[in-house]
Amino acid sequence: MKKRILGGNLTVSSVGLGCMGMSHAYGKPGDKKEMTEVLAKAVDLGYTFFDTAEIYGTADNPHHNEELLGEALKPYRDKIIIATKFGIHFDMTAKQVNKPLVPDSSPDTIRKAVEGSLKRLNTDHIDLYYQHRLDPKIPIEEVAETMAELIKEGKITHWGLSEATEETVRRADRVCHVTAVQNRYSMMARHYDPLFITLGELNIGFVAFSPLANGFLTAAYNKNSAFEKDFDYRSVMPQFKVECYEKNRDFTDFIKNTAEEKGCTPAQLSLAWMMNKYENLVPIPGTRRPERLAENAGAAEVLLSPEEIVVIDYKLNHTEMSEVFGGTPHKEC
Repeated sequence: MKKRILGGNLTVSSVGLGCMGMSHAYGKPGDKKEMTEVLAKAVDLGYTFFDTAEIYGTADNPHHNEELLGEALKPYRDKIIIATKFGIHFDMTAKQVNKPLVPDSSPDTIRKAVEGSLKRLNTDHIDLYYQHRLDPKIPIEEVAETMAELIKEGKITHWGLSEATEETVRRADRVCHVTAVQNRYSMMARHYDPLFITLGELNIGFVAFSPLANGFLTAAYNKNSAFEKDFDYRSVMPQFKVECYEKNRDFTDFIKNTAEEKGCTPAQLSLAWMMNKYENLVPIPGTRRPERLAENAGAAEVLLSPEEIVVIDYKLNHTEMSEVFGGTPHKEC
């Protein structure tokens, strides 16, 4: 697979693998043997960028995903880049499927978190360490200072921010260079477009999570699709409501037709659209299926001209579409 560079010196595959869904938010955790095989297949296909977080798990095993990756990817550790995250935990007293997030990025909490992640990931360093969500109680400069210390100690080599805005990125980067910002971004969630000017100026990469709108842009679902109510976030996501399939029909028909004209799938078109727009962007779609791994990797080979990008952008700006899942809410502190 082709490569891209984040933040000036972190080389990763053009498409990364978001691993959350193997353990969290998309139904019960996948079978360990099957997920291990999927991860090995990803390496074979050229994926070198794997994304996880300390909170991707279940009530019984909150760190399931890091443990899975630590074991499954150990044979390939010298060939891959592992990104994980710190700074939040779930409010387990809540009854919602997608439980509220509680931020905590105090230096002591960060240091405990990095030691736990290093142990679970079977590694002596983390390649890219994100603050998962901003903590209103802790100035971002204090977080950046802690990151600089961890880099000096060799426990991490790069750091980043998730769901961050321009002001926060600038403040953090002044203290310790930010390698990447990981924000929600897709054809249905484009509110971070203005941030790319700042990222280009500061030489910071952009990692797009939920680049397929939680799978909606694969065009693999319809009004009869069902999701596990107690384990699958899609059961409460607006784009998967029965009435929204009709609302999104013109939009999805356009994506399907354009993909057919380009000789690719709707998912590949959706990923290629953002990759051809921004050279400092790397999408990290998730999957549990080997065939989807290959499909997503193929997006790196789909070329769109500037004129084709303009046509797609115009359609996105002038076609009705439903609301899209915007993330799990923070619990009031």
